[in-house]
Amino acid sequence: MTGMQETLFPLLAAVAGYLIGSLSFAVIVSRAMGLSDPRSYGSGNPGATNVLRSGNKAAAILTLVFDALKGYLPVLAVFIWGPRWGLGEGTAALVGLAAFLGHLWPVFFRFQGGKGVATAAGVIFALNPLLGVATLATWLIIAWFSRYSSLAAIVSAAFAPMYQLLIWEAGPTAFTLIIMGLLLVWRHQANIKKLLAGTESKLGAKAGSTAVSKPAHAAKARKKS
Repeated sequence: MTGMQETLFPLLAAVAGYLIGSLSFAVIVSRAMGLSDPRSYGSGNPGATNVLRSGNKAAAILTLVFDALKGYLPVLAVFIWGPRWGLGEGTAALVGLAAFLGHLWPVFFRFQGGKGVATAAGVIFALNPLLGVATLATWLIIAWFSRYSSLAAIVSAAFAPMYQLLIWEAGPTAFTLIIMGLLLVWRHQANIKKLLAGTESKLGAKAGSTAVSKPAHAAKARKKS
């Protein structure tokens, strides 16, 4: 394989991963099932946890599954068909990261995406299934005892790269995990503030209204009118 191909093929694979990641299934599933746009209620985040606040568990499960698959399948495709084109772990990790970035900033939805928890989980399971099990177990334990999906995601995002470095090895997979972990924590800034203030919504809590919360000054303005 020529030097140009060594650069072009991984780049094309990454672009394909990003486009697949840009499919916002929270919005797609909600539209298909006649539900409100998940960006218009609750946290406003187009993800499975917010879709669950609509009260439709089936929609939330479908969102979770498809968001995970869009991270899992592109990476798996590289491992299955990539070797014949000279593509290995480095390209698989790059494609996984691209799919994750697509979920955060989807080109098909005006770059307004979710936090990427399910997609990151799919990427992790494809890159290292045992690490995926360990990370999922971490999420389940934290979520079970705290009932906070956001806290479980933050802890899992921090532990995943640590597991990889301590049990397996450094490399492209570890690099992707670190970047995804940092971005996951960054995307949960608002949740961290709510957790510290004790106002974070717990798992299963329904949206109080069909609209995303307005700023405080808007509420005051309505009272005066």
